[in-house]
Amino acid sequence: MALTFETLPDLYAHGFDTVIDVRSPAEFAEDRMPGAINLPVLDNEERAEVGTIYVQDSPFKARKIGAAKVFRNAARHIDERLSHHEGGWRPLVYCWRGGQRSGSFTWMLQQIGWRAEVVQGGYQTYRRLVHRYLYDDPLPHRVVLLDGYTGTAKTDLLALVADQGGQVLDLEGMARHRGSLLGGLSDPQPSQKAFESELAAALVRLDPTRPVLVEAESNKIGQRIIPPVLWEAMKEAPRIELQVPIEARCAYLVRAYDDILSDAETLREKLTPLRAHRGHAVVDGWMERIAEGDKPGLTQALMQQHYDPAYDKSRRAIGADQLATVAVEALDDGALAKAAQRITQILTQP
Repeated sequence: MALTFETLPDLYAHGFDTVIDVRSPAEFAEDRMPGAINLPVLDNEERAEVGTIYVQDSPFKARKIGAAKVFRNAARHIDERLSHHEGGWRPLVYCWRGGQRSGSFTWMLQQIGWRAEVVQGGYQTYRRLVHRYLYDDPLPHRVVLLDGYTGTAKTDLLALVADQGGQVLDLEGMARHRGSLLGGLSDPQPSQKAFESELAAALVRLDPTRPVLVEAESNKIGQRIIPPVLWEAMKEAPRIELQVPIEARCAYLVRAYDDILSDAETLREKLTPLRAHRGHAVVDGWMERIAEGDKPGLTQALMQQHYDPAYDKSRRAIGADQLATVAVEALDDGALAKAAQRITQILTQP
């Protein structure tokens, strides 16, 4: 009998040794349960072939051909990827709907003697639980935002606070994006579903009796959207404000964004659309600095003429309470370590 899970924490606490996703590699790449391994019983081409036969020819023929492929692939996985497991191994298996693919594979594992079980409803059940956790149920955590102008090393401070035992949620790390117009990384962002999977898993692991430090963001990080339950909590959360001199911020950003600041073509492409918001004269000034290779001058101009005004406008619109202010005169290792200690102390205050 397939296993039923009522809540996302229940599913994450399944207690099995291994989670096996038997969907195709393309399905697995878009999203999966945290920690799952992919042992597809139909690869991308086979799944498309069987689906086409089912629709255009005969459901019976599709099931017959599909079964042969499923058992062949399953036998290969048992012979290669799973051969090292002993008799007490307990795998949890799922496919798209908890149907024929996962059922067939689980049956084979059980015939060997392994204590395999299948997830009722498969990936669709998992997705419903993630969606409910991030879109419907109230967030059980108390969120505190780490706020400040662009270039105040908020991401670095999150990591340092975590090292000191604080609870943090690194949204930019999960979204694979640095959270600003120029914040894209060389690797592509995860899908929205994969972003939500990682986010939900991180939240479930956190202690709801302790505050969670989150970097202040807009509701989008690159192309990934912060789910509404967390976004509403962030809008209402008290803030720890970082105050850093513009010279220190500029030096930090020149180091942190050297990859994009060194790419003149991409800079022009990303900044040109801002003519509609900042005016031709302002953007022309940016273009001149790009042509001159003046990274510090461009960085400071962008802060003063774009990022800082946008930040001020956003703060006025949200109007959140300020819990504390942390002044940081420089953004070197020693100053950041002291700032992280101060932030951790603030978070532990009753």
